Amino acid sequence: MREAPRGLAVLLAAMTAIGPFSIDAYLPSFPAIGADLAATPVEVQQTLTGYMLPFAFMTLWHGALADALGRRRVLLVAMAMYVLASLACALAGRIEVLWLGRALQGLSAGAGMVVSRAVVRDILDGPPAQRLMARIGMLFALAPAVAPVIGGWIHSAFGWQAIFVFLAIYGVLLWAAIYRWLPETLPRHARQSLHPLQLLHAYRSVFGRPAFLALSGAVALHFNGFFIYVLSSPVFLMQHLGVSERGFLWLFGPATAGLMAGSFLSSRLAGRLSHGRTMISGYVIMLAAAAGNLAINLAGEPALPWAVLPIAIYVTGTALAMTSQNLLVLDLFPERRGLAASCQSTLQTGINAVTASTLAPLAWGSMRGLSVAMAVFLALSILLASLRPPATS
Repeated sequence: MREAPRGLAVLLAAMTAIGPFSIDAYLPSFPAIGADLAATPVEVQQTLTGYMLPFAFMTLWHGALADALGRRRVLLVAMAMYVLASLACALAGRIEVLWLGRALQGLSAGAGMVVSRAVVRDILDGPPAQRLMARIGMLFALAPAVAPVIGGWIHSAFGWQAIFVFLAIYGVLLWAAIYRWLPETLPRHARQSLHPLQLLHAYRSVFGRPAFLALSGAVALHFNGFFIYVLSSPVFLMQHLGVSERGFLWLFGPATAGLMAGSFLSSRLAGRLSHGRTMISGYVIMLAAAAGNLAINLAGEPALPWAVLPIAIYVTGTALAMTSQNLLVLDLFPERRGLAASCQSTLQTGINAVTASTLAPLAWGSMRGLSVAMAVFLALSILLASLRPPATS
């Protein structure tokens, strides 16, 4: 079986990473944003929700548009819109304007994540596809660690507005790289219609398939066991653990190591273990980590590094399971991979948005509450995955 062209993993990972950069880079600036824009902590937190809800809505369409118009065209338009939205955030003088800019970022940022998955399956299948997805995962894992660190340093040197200028520059560079190096991977004869009735039938076939709901819902829920710490990181790190805005690496560094380790394991297991066995291995790791995290926090208030060690182990299992789960989702709909990726992203981001707006503020009051939230998300993921076991091929 052929392998991916050299350098493609880096470009696809950079496209995917624009999502976590948009979320994580400005987290260290939350207190300053609140002070400058006369906004409450909850109003600043809603800039995450204002990003995620449009992100979830538009990811429902990125794939359908890419299936009809081609991968490159959708990516180039989305990146141009992202640049303009980032500049609007940088110029915001009121919290309402920042909400609007974040919403525009959300409408455009999801294209990279959705279309990159479709590109992988356009050109590869079997173990080579799993290896490419795993390599993308390893590179993508750097984003959550690097973004808040870069954001913290930019904030310290130039202020929070400069973080959004940085994101605009990221978008410009990504647009240029897509234009120069990403070929069109969807031939014209394989493109799908945008006729409303045909789209309605396609969306119904995806969301009406129990295997899709089980796989996608399970991924979203076990990922949220880690993501709730990302959403709560200003409180978790700065209030509970007493680190500065430059100390976000305490969470995102170990998490990145875990994500890279899980993706590396997935790459090594490609062709050796079935997707089903790989997923089970990931769940075993997550279950051990969540149980350890709960035990440590119930015993007292853990200090660094013990407060973050279980999180790193947990995300190792998350990355190991997620690669196989994402490929299985795409393989359910070989004629509509872009749309299937869109639907999965919409489901996951919708759950993330609920967590950001409602569940994270309820859990971040104590470290114990965050550990309980991780365990609950994982338990729900296991329950959902067990209701209708996916194919293990």
